[in-house]
Amino acid sequence: MQIIIINGPNLNLVGEREPEIYGKMGFDEFMVQLKKQFPEQTISYYQSNIEGEIINQIQDARKTKDAIVLNAGAYTHTSLAIGDAVAAIQIPVVEVHMSNVFAREEIRHHSYISKHAKALVCGMGLQSYEMAIRFLTTNFSAH
Repeated sequence: MQIIIINGPNLNLVGEREPEIYGKMGFDEFMVQLKKQFPEQTISYYQSNIEGEIINQIQDARKTKDAIVLNAGAYTHTSLAIGDAVAAIQIPVVEVHMSNVFAREEIRHHSYISKHAKALVCGMGLQSYEMAIRFLTTNFSAH
């Protein structure tokens, strides 16, 4: 199964930014661990702080990947366009957040992505991505 993780704004700073929320491990280091944990999957990674680039990746993935793990960061709560991009594709998308968005500011309680995603995983730090991949490989992988 070919899975792409797409991360949105400020997630390039994971490991440095607010470690009490996001932890101390950087995403590049975490990707090495994920690939070792799921050797039978092809996992790629993309991060952008730019909304349109995230939309382009979602659209491109529909032709080249089997599934998306999407952490759109703050765009989750503001971008109709990213929500529309997820709605427009046929491959499964799992929405992920490292923090428990429902324990944070009220604006973070709403997602433009959730209604189009197959699942939502939040509040488990980097393990949220692991849970999303496990869900996708269990429920959408061709056996």
